[in-house]
Amino acid sequence: MDLSQIRLIANKSLSQHIGIEFTEIGPDYLEATMPVDERTRQPFGLLHGGASVVLAETLGSVAAMLCIEGNEQAPVGVEINANHLNSVQSGLVTGRCTPIKVGRRLQVWQIKIRDEQDRPVCVSRITIAIVERR
Repeated sequence: MDLSQIRLIANKSLSQHIGIEFTEIGPDYLEATMPVDERTRQPFGLLHGGASVVLAETLGSVAAMLCIEGNEQAPVGVEINANHLNSVQSGLVTGRCTPIKVGRRLQVWQIKIRDEQDRPVCVSRITIAIVERR
């Protein structure tokens, strides 16, 4: 799957509403950016931690989907955690998702989010179950 196909998947979803844009795919990673603006800031003017988690879960879920062959199975998030490391007031943040474990029934992904100065903003880990589609 290439970036244009991944972008189609994200259309008409939460990621489109908050401006997440898939930017790069490699053999063992997936990247996306997200703006820090009125859609993603908390009331005190900083990037909302929940927005960082949305970026992380979006990247982890799509990466998991890319590792499933056929249409009989679907990735389902089971658990996600996030450590917020530095604040951001504006600009773009970039998340990079890499695998920790990609199994037949369970996947674990790490997502590192950085600001435009390459400072760590958030580090997250998501566990994905691979289930049969109904």
